[in-house]
This record gives sequence, structure tokens and C-alpha cells, in this order.
Amino acid sequence: MASYYYLIASLPELRTDGDMPMTYGEFLHCCQSNVSDSDYELLKNLTLSSTEGPLVDEWAKFYGMLQKELSYQRSLNLGKSYSSAYDKDGFISQVVASALSAKNPLEAEKILLDYEFDNLDSLVGLHMFDDYVLFGYAIKLKLLERLNCFEQTKGQAEFKSLFDGIQQRVYSL
Repeated sequence: MASYYYLIASLPELRTDGDMPMTYGEFLHCCQSNVSDSDYELLKNLTLSSTEGPLVDEWAKFYGMLQKELSYQRSLNLGKSYSSAYDKDGFISQVVASALSAKNPLEAEKILLDYEFDNLDSLVGLHMFDDYVLFGYAIKLKLLERLNCFEQTKGQAEFKSLFDGIQQRVYSL
């Protein structure tokens, strides 16, 4: 297991309620000369659905359960059946229910993001300055990158456009 004392100590803190302190590309640039070639390749190809790498396999199991629970509860909310069998976790079910009852999609994403960060912190545990911490940081950065794709003003404009279209159809009846 490699130790990355300087690299990990120099990375900015990632928080769910703040801006992204760096892009994933900038993170990779920091890692390029500081990590092993095999770790760098894994980091370069990392996605939220990846299954290879330190910590990543454990993350993939959690993330898969979270995604299945989201699909299950969304299907139920739409009145459809969900045919896939999966291991249910009571706490994940509660978090997903809380997210799906949020007042807007951005708030729902933030509820899920907080839970995902907490889970990553739990998976990293007492590891310090090693590849577990590095990959946990990389996944958190990927999650923040995903959250930054949401633009509230664009979302509100799209909602207003769709709502106006529905209103026009109703009024024309």
C-alpha cells in the first residue's frame, strides 16, 4: 500500500456545502507525478460506477444499493412495479425517501450527497495518507463534479417553460 503524505496533505478540503476547490482534471494533474502508474490509471478512468481500485469496490457495493433503492422508490412513486431483486438496507431506504420528498431536485441531490460523503468517510475509516484516502477523495470530487452540473437558474427556466406549455394546453381545452 503506497503512502502519499505530501499529496494528500496538500489537497484542499472537500465539503458538500461549498464550491469545488479544484476540478477533477486539476486533481489528476496533482496526482500524475505523485502516485504510482497503476493508481494513476485507475484514477484517470474512475467513474462513480467503477469497481476497480482501493476502496472503490466497497464504494461500488454501496453506490449500487443506493441506485437500486432510488429506482425502486421512484418506480413506486410512479405506480409502476419494480421487478429487480436487491438487498434492502433500512437506512438507505430512509435517506432515499427523505431525498425524494425534498421540495426540489437540487435539495434532494444535496441530501444524497451528504449521505454519500458520510459513507465514504466511514469506508476510509482510520486510513491516513494512503491509497484508500486518495481514492475516497477522488470519488468525493466526482460527486461534487456531478452536483456542479445542476444549475438552478437553468432548471427554473426549464421548469417555467414546461409549466407554461402545460398551462397553454389546459387553457386551450
